[in-house]
Amino acid sequence: MIDKLEFFIALAKEEHFGRAAEVCGVTQPTLSAGIKQLEEQLGVMLVMRGSRFQGLTPEGRQVLAWARRIVGDSRAMREEMRAARRGLSGRIRIAAVPTALAMVARLTTPFREKHPGVTFSVLSRTSIEVLSLLGNLDIDAGITYLDNEPLGRVTSVPLYDERYQLITAVGNPYSDRDKVTWAEISQLPLCLLTPDMQNRRIIDQHLAEAGVQVRPTLESNSMIVLFSHIRTGKWSSIMPLNLAETFGFSEPIRAIPIVEPDASHTVGLVAAPREPHTPLVQALLGEAMALADDFRAHR
Repeated sequence: MIDKLEFFIALAKEEHFGRAAEVCGVTQPTLSAGIKQLEEQLGVMLVMRGSRFQGLTPEGRQVLAWARRIVGDSRAMREEMRAARRGLSGRIRIAAVPTALAMVARLTTPFREKHPGVTFSVLSRTSIEVLSLLGNLDIDAGITYLDNEPLGRVTSVPLYDERYQLITAVGNPYSDRDKVTWAEISQLPLCLLTPDMQNRRIIDQHLAEAGVQVRPTLESNSMIVLFSHIRTGKWSSIMPLNLAETFGFSEPIRAIPIVEPDASHTVGLVAAPREPHTPLVQALLGEAMALADDFRAHR
């Protein structure tokens, strides 16, 4: 039954029998037969069939929610038994929004010092993708914004508050200021993240609150691209304070607080709302709580 549910989850995600079979490491006839047997066991049609995949039936969508829960619990059980035999080991899969990537090492490094048998996979994803990957069991945890857009049902640990700075070179407009308003920075040639990133939607939201809008001269989904343009001295950007501090901007680059409003948004770790969590995720949540305490102590 677990194998058949794994097949069904893969098919719902890939929406193609061949790709789903490849993901599961089986032949397409094996996957198709497994799903057909699952339908016979449950007494309902799960998949609308034609010459190709046409979607899930209403019953199929119901079963998908159960399948994710059952498969998640099965994986948790296997991991708990492995941890009981050998201690914590295995791989933790994390997806983080781009503005939080620089701080992931503050979570993974102390974790691995305590549990050297654990390895990590860290992906850069939009906040929407983080939640989708979490729901599909494709990651174990995500790092994203907690207080701006709906999260759905998740377990969350607030880590830090993101505050915003104008990052600009000495000699550019406002570079000699101690603070600058959102309305003022709308006049600058800005390089910003792409609109599919929640950080960009937050920036657009605060600019709109100030009664202005901005048309950036460069957009990218990569923080490295933005940093490289800022370092030319010809571009400015809006970035979280903690990110600017991590990359160590110094003269001739300045980080200037943005006010009116003095905005902040909470970033944290999210995991599926499962009890019990797998031993790896439970340990990661504990490490996140310790990191949150460290952030608070150094505010």
